[in-house]
Formats: sequence, C-alpha cells, structure tokens
Amino acid sequence: MTDHPIRVRFAPSPTGPLHIGGVRTALYNYLFARRQAGKMILRIEDTDQGRFVPGAEEYIMEAFGWCGIRFDEDPVKGGPYGPYKQSERRDIYLEYANKLIHRGHAYYAFDTPAELEKMRQQLEMRGARYTGYNQESRLEMANSLTLPREEVSRRLSAGEPYVIRIKIPEDETIRVYDEIRREVVVDSGSLDDKVLYKSDGMPTYHLANVVDDYLMKITHVIRGEEWLPSLPLHVLLYRYMGWEDAMPVFAHLPLLLKPDGKGKLSKRDGDRLGFPVFPLQWTDPVSGEVSRGYREDGYFPEAFINMIALLGWNPGTEKEIFSMDELVEAFDIDRVGRSGARFDPEKAKWFNHQYLQKTGDTKLAEMFIPIIESNGCSVPDSAYLERIVALVKERVNFVQELWEQAWFFFRAPEEYDAQTVKKRWKENSGQLLSGLLEHLRATEPFIRDHIHNEVSAYLEEKQTGMGPAMIGMRLCIVGSGTGPDLFTIMEMIGKEETVKRIEAGIRALG
Repeated sequence: MTDHPIRVRFAPSPTGPLHIGGVRTALYNYLFARRQAGKMILRIEDTDQGRFVPGAEEYIMEAFGWCGIRFDEDPVKGGPYGPYKQSERRDIYLEYANKLIHRGHAYYAFDTPAELEKMRQQLEMRGARYTGYNQESRLEMANSLTLPREEVSRRLSAGEPYVIRIKIPEDETIRVYDEIRREVVVDSGSLDDKVLYKSDGMPTYHLANVVDDYLMKITHVIRGEEWLPSLPLHVLLYRYMGWEDAMPVFAHLPLLLKPDGKGKLSKRDGDRLGFPVFPLQWTDPVSGEVSRGYREDGYFPEAFINMIALLGWNPGTEKEIFSMDELVEAFDIDRVGRSGARFDPEKAKWFNHQYLQKTGDTKLAEMFIPIIESNGCSVPDSAYLERIVALVKERVNFVQELWEQAWFFFRAPEEYDAQTVKKRWKENSGQLLSGLLEHLRATEPFIRDHIHNEVSAYLEEKQTGMGPAMIGMRLCIVGSGTGPDLFTIMEMIGKEETVKRIEAGIRALG
C-alpha cells in the first residue's frame, strides 16, 4: 500500500434504501479522507442483478446530497478510474478470474444446484464440521480439480454453465491486521471455496470488490463488521493476484444496535418504536410501502450527521455538537470502538433540538410559513412571525412542532383542556375574570409590562393570588394550562382579541 495519496470508497449495492448504518460507514470514510487530504469515491456495486431495485441508485445519490457527503469521484461526476458502476466494468473481472485459474488459485466448477444440495445433505449426515464447498468436499464434486483436462475443455466449449471458485489453501493460518479489531487470525479450514465468477457472467462481490479496490488505488477500506468474515478471503485474493504490497489498510466498524442494545438495528425496529432508519423516505417500487426518512420527519441534515457520527466514535471530550468541518478536524479512526453502538431515538431528537435552537429566527419563520398555510391561516408579517418563533422554539424538537406550540397566535381556541378545567377552573373564576376585563379594556398602551401591572393591581385590590386568575386567563386565551409567557401572548394578539377570547371563555366555562 502506498502512503499517499489517501483514497477511500463507499460501495453500496442498489438493492433498496440506504440504512443509517451505511450512511455512518460513508461518513467515517469521508471524515477520514478529508482529515488526511485524501479522495472519497462512490462506487455502485450492482453485480447482483437479481437483487437490483429500481430507483435505489438514485435514492443513494440523493441521500448523500442531503447529508452533505460529497464525493470526488462517482458514477455521475466520473473520474480517472471509471466506470464507477460494476455492471459497466464486467469485462474486467473475467480476466482476473482467469489469472487465478492459470496460477492454480481458482478453478471451474460445473455442479448443478441439485448436486450442491446433495453434497450439503451428505456432509450433514456425516456430521461434518463444515458443510460448504471446501478443501474436503471439492474433491468429490464436478470441477476442474477432479475432472480430466479434456472433459473440462469439452464442457467449456459446449457452453455448459459454470462458476469460478477460489481454491482455499489447506492447513494455513491467515493473519491480517485491522485498525479497529487489531490482529485477525483465521484457520483456512473454516473457509469455503467461495464463488468468484458466476454463471451469469458477473463477478461476485468478493472478486469485483478486490479488483476494483486495486485498480482504483484504494488505500483504506473502512466498512461494516458484517464484512469481517470475508476479510481472510480478500487477503488471499490480494496475495494470489500478486498485489500484497498494494493491499489496503482495513477497518471494520461496529454494528448499530437496537435501542435496547440487543441485536442489529433494523427497519422493523424503527417501525415498531416509531423512528426512521433511512435518511430519506423510501417507497417500495413493488409493494408501494412507504418507509419514513429523517429528512421528511423534519431533521436538519447537520443534526442527522452529527448524531450518527457519535454512534461508535468517541471524540475524547465532552463535546457533542460538531459541524462537518469540526468532525473532519476531530475524527480519528483509533477512537472508533469495537463494540456495537446502541441507537437512541430520543438522543436523535435532542440533536435536532440543538440545531433548531441554533437556527436563526428568520430562517425558522420561513420554514414555518408552509405549515401555517396548510392549517388554513393567514401568514402575518415577518417581524411578528419571527417573534412567535423566538417565543416557542425552545419547546420543540422539529419545525413542524411549532404549530402545536403557537397555533393560538393565529386562531382562538374552540375547546378547552378538560383536565385543566376540572382541576383549575373554580366557581368564582368567571366572576374574577369579568371584573378583570374592565381593567384590561382600560390598559394603555397594551404591552406586556403594563398588562402585568394592571392585572397585579386588580388582584391585589381583590386580595386574590395571581395563580387562579392566570390559569383562568390562560385557559380562555390559549385553551390549555401551559404555554409561553401569557402577558407576552396577550400583547401580541392585541387588546381586542384578548378581551374577545376571555369573554368567550367565560361564556363557555361558566
């Protein structure tokens, strides 16, 4: 492996929407590359045509655009080592598969699915420790290791279906260093002779992945731990190709775990517990099922990225809020943990809350406008709207929640919180507020502090505490017992509307 320049890649398969675990893998690659002034490549690994899902590739590109992860080379932008879609590179892989055959490290296998199933059943009946196509079973199968050379040539010439399998060595200990797992040691006897080239003329992940990483001069492979069992096979492929000096540094990331920490986070967990596991909303092209996305749920992309960056990586400080540039500056692969990272949906909301508070009131007001309009209300002038946002934003995690906290600025309540009425509206509440109305009508100017002083003077005169009057006024004005400062609300909706709402409340509540 060369020391410079650093080149990393993210290589998704277009088999469906991008899981947040995949986004985190791409993010760690991106942060590592940018920290090292290296290059970040997007490669689409679409060799498994049977699992291809229409729209998935476009979804992946759009998701990264929303997240703010930028690629130096990709299928759209191109680059010096393209094409960047494996289906457009298919002619490359057979050449390397044939090289392995000629060097004695791979072989043709002609076994039918029925023959493979029979082999597995026989191995199970014998009580074999491994029931895959391996060093032992390959000697009993129809392949170029057991068939005469003439028979192999005849079958190939006749166009019989075949695959090309790697020939795993016997009794060898394979060692490789992983940046996160440290030394990985595997006995070759536990490995199968994996298929490298399929009968449909396409390579498997293993061959295409290694060949492309070599040809694209990838220096570091940072990927999920689900690929750790494939690492010994990939190491052998680098060795058999004669590319050991160019073998990348490997780092296998920990899993994202369910909120309870028991098992890998899945879409099912999100559906069950009410949170998304995809960056963008996804509509299944076959079933039409719609899966939630962080974008559509109202997350800021910066909050989403900040949140997933800390799932498995520890900055070594108490700091939790990072911009993308700050993440680049702080990221160190040595601070990625080995154990799984538990996903906390409430913490995800907390991150969004922090970013919402940092967003300017002018911007939040602009984002709030469509929500106001969708509720059939007129949009007030910008200064008034910004004041509303400033008053309630501390109470929300998402922009769409602003309406729940601020609707009473746009319309009078049509009903009153039953629980608050039962507990706090007393027999004399209506009489108390009726007397207060005369003082409110006379208050000039109708601004917060004057309103407060007028109400306080009246209650002192009546020798009544502030509590009963305040809860009664709040019920009449906003329909519930909670909300922002009531005197500020009264100032903002104005004297006429304030009086009108209190009168309506007295009539409705008695």
